[in-house]
Amino acid sequence: MAKRNATAAIIGAGDYIGAEIAKKFAAEGFTIFAGRRNGDKLAPLVDEVQAAGGKIFARSLDARKEEEITAFLNDADKEAPLEVCIFNVGANVNFPILDTTERVFRKVWEMACYSGFLAGREAARLMLPRGQGNIFFTGATASLRGGRGYAAFASAKFGLRAVAQAMARELGPKNIHVAHLIIDSGVNTEWVRQRRLEALGPDALNDPDALMPPASVANAYWSLYAQPRSAWTFEMEIRPFKETW
Repeated sequence: MAKRNATAAIIGAGDYIGAEIAKKFAAEGFTIFAGRRNGDKLAPLVDEVQAAGGKIFARSLDARKEEEITAFLNDADKEAPLEVCIFNVGANVNFPILDTTERVFRKVWEMACYSGFLAGREAARLMLPRGQGNIFFTGATASLRGGRGYAAFASAKFGLRAVAQAMARELGPKNIHVAHLIIDSGVNTEWVRQRRLEALGPDALNDPDALMPPASVANAYWSLYAQPRSAWTFEMEIRPFKETW
């Protein structure tokens, strides 16, 4: 693969979407900085990327901590100029409103909104002096509408969308592409498959068009990165064939 003198930082490099994003950008020659809670869980991803000839650094990261986000992105930028920052922290919980405690609401907001603000601001701080960069945020159906039991999650995702939109308007004229990717679907992860199995029975897992493959999310992010600035997208919605909307 052709190596680039550039880093892609993935904040929220989980086992599915985050891992696929890392593998896609590594395959395109980026140095990868992958961060998540319990960074030891990144070992299989590191092995896979390195076996394919890619370069990756794995870090334990609490995205709610300003000093950790700053250090993580600074380290990424020192390795090679930070060209892409993807915020992919999830906080999907469902509680009836009377069961949504103050702690749950605050924690979900910190994870899905506040930490996105920190990541976007610190990435912009590094990119602005060079006059280029890409800052992308993972959104969800809850970014657009609040469903039953999703008061905490939807309010945080609404907020993240607003942060991204404000940043796009401010930073776009300075040659920094800010985009918000809405995944309007369940993603094909072990947790989602188990929920579908419990709710709908074994046949729910037989339809390949019903859930979003994590690799498709990674490809969507790559398409956003590859856009010329004459046709930048701020918001992209993706959903599998069988998903209604």
